[in-house]
Amino acid sequence: MSNKDRAFFGHPLGLSTLFATEFWERFSYYGMRGFFVLFLTAELATGGFGLDETGAYAIYGLFTSLVYLTPIAGGIIADKLWGQRFSIYVGALMMALGQFAMAAGSYYGKVTHTGELQHIQQFMLFAGLGLLILGNGFFKPVISTMVGGLYQEGDNERDNGFTIFYMGINLGALVTNFIGGTLAEKIGWHWGFVAAGMGMVASTIWFFIRETSVQQRETGKNIGLRPNDDVMNKKRLNGTDWGKIVMYALGISAMILVIVYGILSLPSLVTNIIAISAAVIGFSYLGVTIYKGTSGKTEWSRVGVILVLALFNIAFWSGFEQAGTSFNTFAKDLTDRVVFGWEIPASWFQSVNALFIVLLAPVFTIVWDKLSAKKMNPRTPNKFGFSLVFLSIGFLIIAIANDYAATSLVSPFWLVLVYLLHTMGELCMSPVGLSMITKLSPQKITSVMMGTWFASIALGNYLAAAMTAFCNWLGLPTFYFIAIYSIILAGVAFAVAPKLNKMMKGVH
Repeated sequence: MSNKDRAFFGHPLGLSTLFATEFWERFSYYGMRGFFVLFLTAELATGGFGLDETGAYAIYGLFTSLVYLTPIAGGIIADKLWGQRFSIYVGALMMALGQFAMAAGSYYGKVTHTGELQHIQQFMLFAGLGLLILGNGFFKPVISTMVGGLYQEGDNERDNGFTIFYMGINLGALVTNFIGGTLAEKIGWHWGFVAAGMGMVASTIWFFIRETSVQQRETGKNIGLRPNDDVMNKKRLNGTDWGKIVMYALGISAMILVIVYGILSLPSLVTNIIAISAAVIGFSYLGVTIYKGTSGKTEWSRVGVILVLALFNIAFWSGFEQAGTSFNTFAKDLTDRVVFGWEIPASWFQSVNALFIVLLAPVFTIVWDKLSAKKMNPRTPNKFGFSLVFLSIGFLIIAIANDYAATSLVSPFWLVLVYLLHTMGELCMSPVGLSMITKLSPQKITSVMMGTWFASIALGNYLAAAMTAFCNWLGLPTFYFIAIYSIILAGVAFAVAPKLNKMMKGVH
């Protein structure tokens, strides 16, 4: 690879484009995610949704699970029809529309002053969430796949490239709560959604400017092209192509609006049947696609590793994603947030994890490099075990803090310490997992396998939101319960790691 191809901190120049595009998309997503539960539980008169915690967690969990589930379909469409670059444009525009739709619904609720939840508020919220969910499905799997496509097979820099890319994700998550969260909590919820929507607009504009530049075309090569295209005959984006992009984005968005309006008019039993049927069909199609796209003992062995590690991935995110639900509530209700007479917005704590990612990701990269030089770098299954250990210790600490909070507000440093430990676990799990998918997946279904990986995160997110209600039903303390099952599964991960390492067939 030429020096020009290594123009971004020793990595392909295309990584800089994907880094910044993902920065703005995550600015949008995490900005809304940071205050979403707070918005759902806020009073109607302020533009909130007026739900109790259980109802808010349920909506949050359904949303955060589906944004990781739709990449299954999005990956298939990108692989077979649109190509990855086209999918990014369509998904980004839809997500921008989704954020603005929720801003409109919140503003409507605030100015009507009825004190009752209006149908238009419900419609705009769920329509906005629907646009975000499906738009993310087109966007999320393909941009991660494009990162992997920048590197040759066997390139040892691939893991480090994903770590840099992961820093872009977390830089966006870091700054967004100070802007969107502050606007939402201190001025008006709708302004938080507007800020998130502008993040998606910025993401789209940046990707277009960089993707169409001469230098980017030279170094990006054939990454993300439509099926059967190549570098020499690739048709550059022009008026006709942009017409198709806008047509697809608006057409699918209109379809979402009609579907959401219809669902809101149906009995809950019918909607549950539809949802279950859609899930069965989707996972069945996914299974068939993986079956047809995998051949030979080596490929099947590597796919088996992905599926086993996905189970540990589910367990990790079922705990980690308490950040958006019970941790958010803990910050709002049980944490002393007053500093020099000013109350820190609860959503700011959502940036602590991102701050530690930015600070620690380079450290982890250096550590992995030094261990690799000594041939002591833990293999992927072992790193997953470490991630669950860090998760368990963090939940033991927050459980103790929760006990102290029964008598008085606790120091914010309890939450900060928990986020530090969980961030260390995340760095052993998430970037490593993304890189692992691009290395172990059969080449022609890489985007589909990436979608499968996000599906495991989806299930983890759903379980995280349901965890509090589940533990209350059993009469168990939520934080202690998660701490116990996390350490048990960490032991299982270490026990099966030697077998999984063999099944990876030489891939590190």
